[in-house]
Amino acid sequence: MRQWWTGWASALIIVRAETVVSWHRAGFRLFWRLRSRPLGRPKISDEIRRLIRGMKTDNPGWGAPRIHGELLQLGFDISEPTVSRYLQRLKHRIDRQKVKRWLTFLQNHREIIAAFDFFTVPTLTFRVLYGFFVIEHHRRRILHFNVTAHPTSDWIVQQLREAFPLPCPYRYVVFDRDRKFASDVRGFLKASGMKAIRTSLRRRRCACSLHRGRSALRRNTHCGRKVDSTMKSF
Repeated sequence: MRQWWTGWASALIIVRAETVVSWHRAGFRLFWRLRSRPLGRPKISDEIRRLIRGMKTDNPGWGAPRIHGELLQLGFDISEPTVSRYLQRLKHRIDRQKVKRWLTFLQNHREIIAAFDFFTVPTLTFRVLYGFFVIEHHRRRILHFNVTAHPTSDWIVQQLREAFPLPCPYRYVVFDRDRKFASDVRGFLKASGMKAIRTSLRRRRCACSLHRGRSALRRNTHCGRKVDSTMKSF
C-alpha cells in the first residue's frame, strides 16, 4: 500500500497503522494456511507421542511391533508403520554433546564466521518477496541486504560477491539446507577461501544469529525502502 499512497497512515481515524498491518499479516497467514493444508493421514496426538517415547526409554529393546501392540491394548487406534516412522525420528533427537561442540566452535571462531539466509515479505496482494541478508556472527552486524522476487543461484552468488569483497576476513560461512543454496553457491565460497557449514534440519539454535538478524531487518527502515523499490519494479 505504501508504494501507491505514501500518506495512507495519516488517513486512519478509527484504527492505528499497526492495526492495519496486523490485519494484513493475519490475512497472509490464513492465505498460506489454506494453501498448505496437510494431505493424508492426520498427525498422531501428543499423548501417543509421549507414550511411545516413554515405552522406548523404559524398554530400549522394544521395537515397533511390541510398542504398537501395547498401544492397541491401551485403546489407541494407530498403525504399526506410524509407530515405526516415529521411532525413526527419535533416533535423530538432539545430541547434547554435538550441541556443546557446536557452541564451542561458534565461540572460538566468532570473529571469522558469517552467515546468510532468506526471509519472506508478503505484499498487499499476498505475493511473496524474498529478502536476502548476510550477517557477521561476532557483532551481529548486517554485511549485505537485498530483495528479489526470483532468488536464483546466479543472483545469490552476485550478492555474496558484494558481501565478501576480497580480501575476505571471514573463513566460515553458515547457512541452512535450502535448495536455493545449490552447488554454484558452495563453489563460490570454496573459490573465495571460505568453508561452507550447513546447519542441521530443524535446528534453530544452530544459527541463532540468523534469526536475530532476520528479526532486526523486519524492523529496519532501510529494509522497508528496499522492499518498496523492489515492488515498484514489477
